[in-house]
Amino acid sequence: MTATLPHWIVSEFIGTGFLVAAVTGSGIMGERLVAGNIAIALLANTIATGAALVALILTFGPISGAHFNPAVTLMDAIEHGLTRADAAWYIVAQCLGGIGGTIAAHMMFRLPLVSISRHVRTGAAQSFSEFVATFGLLAVIWGCSRRRSEMVPFAVGAYITAAYWFTASTSFANPAVTIARCLTDTFAGIRPGDVPGFIVAQVLGGISATILFRWLIPGLELQAENVLLPHGSERAR
Repeated sequence: MTATLPHWIVSEFIGTGFLVAAVTGSGIMGERLVAGNIAIALLANTIATGAALVALILTFGPISGAHFNPAVTLMDAIEHGLTRADAAWYIVAQCLGGIGGTIAAHMMFRLPLVSISRHVRTGAAQSFSEFVATFGLLAVIWGCSRRRSEMVPFAVGAYITAAYWFTASTSFANPAVTIARCLTDTFAGIRPGDVPGFIVAQVLGGISATILFRWLIPGLELQAENVLLPHGSERAR
């Protein structure tokens, strides 16, 4: 059976939900177990997030392309991998799934379902970090998906694992994840007032990488049928 828009939306909702649950839940677990050692808590958070990304992209990639990220979806629409209407549905599903992932993590750790974050993440260095993180993510996706699509899950997981450590912001690189993380006042959180700056930087990073790869790989939008894993030309209607 060919996957259709409802299948894609549900895949994006569940996949983004599990991704945020992994980010938030591992942050809570790490914070509880390491007795104040932030470096070890971040390491636990990093390993769980990278591993979850690989598994989730392998699972949902053949169905929806496994974007789990409005920045990725927006760039896919710009390159004609999705119609604008389908992209809008993807983004709604991703944002709602991310919020659901935060709530699920809180339920698993017996916390209030929503706790608005007070974790300050602001300033030029943080915004530039998000630009760099998202630029790198889209560069990895564009480069691998057009040449070695079977390696995308591992490349994306490896990149995000590394970017946790070389960016000052710990590499959110995802508007849906950013929105969801403002609802958790835990290790993984971000203050709501800092969310818009992160999202602007993420979108600019994604656009910049897309422009670069149009030049690096002429005919970029013609060389693969989606951003992550090929799953049929019926998507771009």
